[in-house]
Amino acid sequence: MDLQLQGKTALVTGSTGGIGFAIALGLLREGAIVYINGRTEEKINVAIEKLKKEIPDAIVKGIAADFSKVSEVNNLINALPEIDILVNNVGVYGDQPFETTEDAEWLNDFEVNVLSGVRLSRHYAPLMKAKNWGRIIFISSESAINIPEDMILYGVTKTAYLALSRGLAKLMKGTNVTVNAVLPGPTLAEGTEKMFDKIAADKGISVQQAQIEFIKEKRPSSVIERWATTEEVANLVVYVASPLSSATSGAALRVDGGVVDSAF
Repeated sequence: MDLQLQGKTALVTGSTGGIGFAIALGLLREGAIVYINGRTEEKINVAIEKLKKEIPDAIVKGIAADFSKVSEVNNLINALPEIDILVNNVGVYGDQPFETTEDAEWLNDFEVNVLSGVRLSRHYAPLMKAKNWGRIIFISSESAINIPEDMILYGVTKTAYLALSRGLAKLMKGTNVTVNAVLPGPTLAEGTEKMFDKIAADKGISVQQAQIEFIKEKRPSSVIERWATTEEVANLVVYVASPLSSATSGAALRVDGGVVDSAF
C-alpha cells in the first residue's frame, strides 16, 4: 500500500533507539524526509548510520536536544521551523515508588514527557493549520489507562497526553490537520531487552521465558500474551501519519496487545 508520504517532512523526538527509531525507519521506508532526535550528536550519528544501512537513499538528518532544557527545545525549533508530521515520542520512565518519588523527579518527568509535546505542538500546530495539512501524534501508553502502581508518575504523564491530543484535535477541527495519541503496550526495545537478559541470568531461565513470566505476572490481561515489537508499534504510527488516515483525529489508538481490559 502506498501511504502517500513521499516528500513529507517529519520530526520524531527521542528516536535514536526503541519505538522512536522504528517509527523513523517506517517513515523513511515510505519516502518521508525524517529528522531524528537524541540528546547527543554521537547517538544521532550512530542512529543515522543504522538507518542509512537499512535504506541507503534515505533523507535523514538529526537534531540534538535534551527536552528537560527549554533552551535546547527552542534551538531545535529554530533549526527546524516547519514540518508536516510531528511525532512526540520522547519520554523517560523507570521504577518510581510513589512514597519516595520527590517533587524534582515529578517536575523533570513532566518537562520531558508532557511539556516536550506541548512546546513543539504549540509551535508547529498553527503552521500546519495555516497550510491546511499536518499530522501530530503523541506516543502515550497503555499505562495512561492501566496505570501501574509502581510507575504512577509515568502513568500520569501519559494520561496527560490523552487530554492534550484530544483538546488539540478539537482546536484543529475543520482542517486537514489531525491529532491522535497512540498507546503502545509492553514493547521490546533496547532497555527491556537488557532487563530480561539480567532476569534470565538471575533466575537461570531463558530470555523468552522471562518475557512470558513478566506478561503473566504484570500484564495478565494481555490478549496476545507476548511483548510487541517496536516495528508493530511503528506500523500504526506510520499509517496515522499518512494522508490515508484523514478521517482519524482526536483518537486514542491502542497497539497494546489487548492489555487494557476494555472494548472501547
